[in-house]
Amino acid sequence: MFNPCNFFLKFVAIMLTLGLSSMGTHQVRGQGGIEVENPNMVINFGRTITFQAKIKTPIPIQQVSLLFRGLNEDVTRVETVQVAQDGSVSFTYDTSLNVFPPFSWIVFWFQATLNDNNTYTSAPIQFQYKDDRFPWRNITRANVTVNWYAGDDEFGAAALDAAGAGLFAMNEIIPISLSDPIHIYIYSNITDLQNTLLLGGEEWVGGHANPELGVLLVAVSPGASQSLEMETKIPHELAHIMLYRSLGEKYEVQPAWLIEGIASMVELYPNPDYARALDIASKNNSLLAFDDLCASFPADAGSAYLAYAQSQSFVAYIRNSFGTSGLGRLTNSYSDGFNCELGAINALGGPLSQLDTRWRESVLGQNNTGVAMRNLAPLILLMALVLVVPIWGTINMLLQRKKDGIQPK
Repeated sequence: MFNPCNFFLKFVAIMLTLGLSSMGTHQVRGQGGIEVENPNMVINFGRTITFQAKIKTPIPIQQVSLLFRGLNEDVTRVETVQVAQDGSVSFTYDTSLNVFPPFSWIVFWFQATLNDNNTYTSAPIQFQYKDDRFPWRNITRANVTVNWYAGDDEFGAAALDAAGAGLFAMNEIIPISLSDPIHIYIYSNITDLQNTLLLGGEEWVGGHANPELGVLLVAVSPGASQSLEMETKIPHELAHIMLYRSLGEKYEVQPAWLIEGIASMVELYPNPDYARALDIASKNNSLLAFDDLCASFPADAGSAYLAYAQSQSFVAYIRNSFGTSGLGRLTNSYSDGFNCELGAINALGGPLSQLDTRWRESVLGQNNTGVAMRNLAPLILLMALVLVVPIWGTINMLLQRKKDGIQPK
């Protein structure tokens, strides 16, 4: 549904983006002659951002406000700032009060009310909210830039190769565009990555993708296993970005099992422990129902791990059974607003629960008829106990009649 408010906000964001000035500019002109000289942002990642500039106006200033927001946000923060005699302004924002995602872009500008009682607005300026705690290096190929701080040049090149392989794998599922930039940030350990995500308001440790920003963060330690880790984690997070770019706003309405299943399926080295987890859960009759994995995955680590394992195997089964076009019909069906169960009927001709049963039979080797009989065994026993008395009575009566020489009518 068309929302004029959202449309206006996005239009303003686009106009601001088109008018953004580079950080190297020493003077920014705005309306009515207001000028911003030497804009500077001092980032203390996860703690503060200090905005500094010098404002020049043709007549005295009554009041100045600093306005800023994330480039993809709809809410603008407004702060009144004090102006020194030479026009200098400085404001420190506590980012712990309202966090910005790591490596997101922030746009800011000034509004000044002058002695003529008119308010003038400066041109907008943008900067990136970088994690400045590490000495980042980078390498770029096509539209992909890899950033890392531990490891040699070979490490960065290997990460680029893993990204290229991941994009190639995704191209077999959806068309890949190499026009929009992708930024990969590789932390050398889980602790560094987790701390970054927590400071940015996220709570995941293995990896993270921000599809709107085209940014993904992973943890890979330099060493013998670096290629295996890269070829697992980078394609997985890249898949989220490419799916978002393909589906747009409809990305958010896709079932969690489908999005995560596709992302896990394109990993160049699928987790070998997934098969073991599926085998144990299948034997223990503790597999998760896919209907329960539509909105989100379980919060506890054990169930979440099983959810990933099931999703990877289930989506691979769908692709093997219905082809890549079947996956496309499935994402289109959910994009059209069908719920989790009916979306599968519309796209693949059968409800999600039926696909679940077929997957369990063909991939996990479950005998669902036998499982059903085992589940019904207590009921069957109870029915037998209820019926055995009258049946036995009837048989006994017939035997007695036969003994007495009475023929049944």
